[in-house]
Amino acid sequence: MPFAEVDGARLHYLEAGAGEPALVLLHGFPLHAGMWAEQLDALSGPRRVIAPDLLGFGRSDAPDSLYRYTMAGFADLVAGLLDHLGLRRVALAGLSMGGYVALAVLRGHPERVARLVLADTRAGADTQLAYDTRTDQQEQIARIGTDALVETLLGGLLCERTRSTRPDVVDHVRRLMANAPAGYIGALEAMKHRPDATAELAAIAVPTLVIVGEDDRLSPPDVARDMQARIPGSELVVLPDAGHLSNIEAAAGFNQAVEGFLRRR
Repeated sequence: MPFAEVDGARLHYLEAGAGEPALVLLHGFPLHAGMWAEQLDALSGPRRVIAPDLLGFGRSDAPDSLYRYTMAGFADLVAGLLDHLGLRRVALAGLSMGGYVALAVLRGHPERVARLVLADTRAGADTQLAYDTRTDQQEQIARIGTDALVETLLGGLLCERTRSTRPDVVDHVRRLMANAPAGYIGALEAMKHRPDATAELAAIAVPTLVIVGEDDRLSPPDVARDMQARIPGSELVVLPDAGHLSNIEAAAGFNQAVEGFLRRR
């Protein structure tokens, strides 16, 4: 099982394949790198694919200190992992919170990004309501742990069709959400304090693909369309029968979109 020591933190990552430019996949909240299993299998033929557990998730360290959890800090750890792996520039894909981290990497380490995939995410900062909701969730976890929140979050992460007809997917996602309470609390802190990146979109100069599930209620298609319209030359793919976890709910369509994008010159 591969690990890397980066800036005093032990990071776990999954990898498959060989070849450059490598593809790095950044997972959403509150999951871990295992959410990319189908992408590691399908996209690693002609290239190396790496999926790290972000700080606080999976088998990576989960420090208690909230000061370790910021979007800039996540981005620095990703850049440090690339150094550890000897990778100069990569195609970078992030879903949901992973998209926030991908934008932070582009902000702090633009020289490391050759291509960008933003999936089921948004550039804007939290509204006051979202900020307050995250604070309430942090307090809930501190009181009673993560179990109740997991069941609440499942309703937003997966579309109604998935929840009603694909119990295996629901159970799979529930297992992916079994992460340390400290990681939940820390990531919520990082997300509620993340900067608004909307004004930065017009300056993105690398090929960019925006993907969204047609039934995503957390980062809906209108948000994705607005992002795509602001990023020069970018592409948009809307995946039917998928909610917020489009890479899991519509894996074949997601993989086809990413593979086609990565192959284009």
